[in-house]
Amino acid sequence: MTLSDSAIQPTDAIDRKTLLALVEASRLVNHDLNLNEVLNQVAHQAATVIGAEGASVLLFDEDRDELVFQTAIGPVGNQLQGERIKADQGIAGQVARTGRPVRVDDVRQNQNFFPGIDAKTNVQTRGMLACPLIDRGKVLGVVEVINAIDRDHFGDQDLELLQVFANLVAASTRNAQTLDQVSRQNRGFREAMPAPMIIGQSKPIKRVLELCRKVAPSKATVLITGETGAGKELVARCVHDWSERADKPFIALNCAALTETLLESELFGHEKGAFTGAVERKLGRFELADGGTLFLDELGEMNAATQVKLLRVLQEQQYVRVGGTQTLVCDVRIVAATNRDLMEEVKEGHFREDLYYRINVFPIHVPPLRERVEDLPLLVDHFIKAVIPSLGVKPPKIADDAMAAMMQYGWPGNIRELRNVIERSTLLAGDAITVDDLPPEVARNRSAAPAEAVLPSESKLAGHERALILQALNDAGWNQSEAARQLGVSRDHLRYRIKKYGLSKP
Repeated sequence: MTLSDSAIQPTDAIDRKTLLALVEASRLVNHDLNLNEVLNQVAHQAATVIGAEGASVLLFDEDRDELVFQTAIGPVGNQLQGERIKADQGIAGQVARTGRPVRVDDVRQNQNFFPGIDAKTNVQTRGMLACPLIDRGKVLGVVEVINAIDRDHFGDQDLELLQVFANLVAASTRNAQTLDQVSRQNRGFREAMPAPMIIGQSKPIKRVLELCRKVAPSKATVLITGETGAGKELVARCVHDWSERADKPFIALNCAALTETLLESELFGHEKGAFTGAVERKLGRFELADGGTLFLDELGEMNAATQVKLLRVLQEQQYVRVGGTQTLVCDVRIVAATNRDLMEEVKEGHFREDLYYRINVFPIHVPPLRERVEDLPLLVDHFIKAVIPSLGVKPPKIADDAMAAMMQYGWPGNIRELRNVIERSTLLAGDAITVDDLPPEVARNRSAAPAEAVLPSESKLAGHERALILQALNDAGWNQSEAARQLGVSRDHLRYRIKKYGLSKP
């Protein structure tokens, strides 16, 4: 009897219990888009109707060439969920490889039988039925039942009935997988906002960008260090944008903003009912970032328990949702950032040493703004253009006294503080931002620069000259003749300075 024959046989050839089970399975397939719930219910119906001790559905993971126990029904079902075997291993592997159903009356006599699952669960498999899940000619997985109840072995009619269940599950699996993939990508891309450019031409920032370009094509984990507000997330985005993962999600998570329970849930997701308030399953950041990059900001604030779980993901690329039992795999690149000295945290026992060395594969240090003050003119111009659409004002120019005061200020809040100052000053200014429009702590530094504002690679005078030239070029739209007139120098003299400082149009 063929599969199509079994699916259309007269209802009087099917007992009422079987017919109701098929109707219920069909209802689930057509109305429930939760893949795990559908598979769990169909496996339960198949085991009940066929009269088997257990049933399971294994789905094919193409990326790893493995079969994954997506759901399992029986006395040890929870132990099986998430287990993985090689795609060509066992009787299930034989079915997935050939696309043909199999009935095995005595697994001990079958050369394809894989005893590893029995050894893990302490359940002895005697007989088995296994059918492929085929949709549009492609094998998506395998549904199997084991050990006939009150019989020596399964019959041919049992295998035909399991084929009907397999056909119902196959279409549902494809639809649910497609929906899950699209939903995950949509949520991931909603969180992955377009990355702004890193603005600057100073030697320190050029060094940072050079390191980003070198590490981006690899899979190496990156640790970005630097003060708060220095632009660590922008550096992380550069690593992502210049990598082969650029078309996949970039997901960011601030580890300092969440409690221990919430942080674990945000990272790994949680199952419905995992804790009070968990009214539905939630995808974690690792799932949302699958195939892309996960940026963990303020890593030094992560608690010890979550550090252990993060280390496992980094080592094994596997994790379990909070309140779940299924082991999930991920393909995620980790880029972490911290404003703390993690080596000192390790010495004081606040951060795991093994996690530190696993994270600190490729370190990148982002310099504070006071060490790249020659980038100020470009940054100021960028932020003015960024804030004026929301403020509804005309873009003001920067008076020399205001630029001089900003050049001499130490900027403890770095780039973040600079943007806030520019937004405030743009609101207060008329045609130009003067020193009177600046906050008092910035304006009072117009006459003398703090010691930390001296550049390590060049003199303070050279840094200021470089910044003034950049400002003039920027104001003149990089018209060198106009910039030379603003500076009161010849065009040849300006060209010499441009070449000397290695300046180029952004």
